[in-house]
Amino acid sequence: MKSETNNIERKTSAVRSPMIDRYGRRHNSLRISVTDRCNIRCFYCMPDGPIQFLPRNELLSFEEITRVVRVVSEAGVDQIRITGGEPLVRKEVWRLVGMLREIPAITDLAMTTNGTLLRREAVALKKAGLDRLNISLDSIRPEIFQRITRRDELDQVLEGIRAAQEAGFENIRINAVSIAGLTEPDIVPLATFCRDSTLHLRFIEFMPLDADGGWKADQVLTGAKVRKKIEEHFGPLGTDSSTDPHQPATDFSFAGSEAKIGFINSVSEPFCSSCNRLRLTAEGQLRNCLFSMEETNIRSLLRSDSGDAAIYQAFSESVSAKKLGHGIDQPGFAPPVRAMYQIGG
Repeated sequence: MKSETNNIERKTSAVRSPMIDRYGRRHNSLRISVTDRCNIRCFYCMPDGPIQFLPRNELLSFEEITRVVRVVSEAGVDQIRITGGEPLVRKEVWRLVGMLREIPAITDLAMTTNGTLLRREAVALKKAGLDRLNISLDSIRPEIFQRITRRDELDQVLEGIRAAQEAGFENIRINAVSIAGLTEPDIVPLATFCRDSTLHLRFIEFMPLDADGGWKADQVLTGAKVRKKIEEHFGPLGTDSSTDPHQPATDFSFAGSEAKIGFINSVSEPFCSSCNRLRLTAEGQLRNCLFSMEETNIRSLLRSDSGDAAIYQAFSESVSAKKLGHGIDQPGFAPPVRAMYQIGG
């Protein structure tokens, strides 16, 4: 009888209270990792040596993910981002896009990818209903791209970007991690490439999420320094009035161009006070902060007789326990045990 009741509950639309934490932050954005696997090895995310990836049966199925999204959409979550690892190594991930697109409350459906597999997947993703793409590209110099990713696949990324544009994606963001002593020469060339290609470039400060634990504060190339170099070359940047106040980036515009440029200054200028994001790992662990030390096991609820109310309650309690900030800029900060590829970008 209990399982029958749960099945009825899963099929019934509900309106649930918004998920608001102790500091008044309303959470309407969920980032979902579909795999911890990746076909490149960026040193700020993954180790270079052998990796023990999650077995297939531990990953959430597309149906399980869709159920979670439907439940939290009833509590005001309307923004979904599919991440990894590299999400496009997950077979037929476009099917998940289509399943999520059918949930009425979802107004923004995006994906973060390294772009190497986009040439073959862009059309299917667009047809399935994906709204936006974020593509990781830290350098357009082949030798630096290979040094960062440990792979020689820059041409594949550039082909993927072109394929996405040809498939009809208009809002393509390029994510570039800024690393002191390494990527300074890439700032102007990347900005020029993105401006000329009408791409939305975002520089992201190097964060302590590398699998090898080698991050050091002096490796952070701040957004302020990057912006200074940009303006020295292109002139003053214009303010972007369309910027979402909850997004992690502060966006600007180039003079005489439709292209935008933004800065995610997560280390030097934390934006935790406006954070509206939650994360679900590939194996179904809920994290209320990228740097959280605690997780909530959603998969165990999905694979038991727990109803949708229990899933919502788990999310609500996780949000209630969220801290004010990530603490990178505080004494005694300790990075999370899990690296970026295990958490989800």
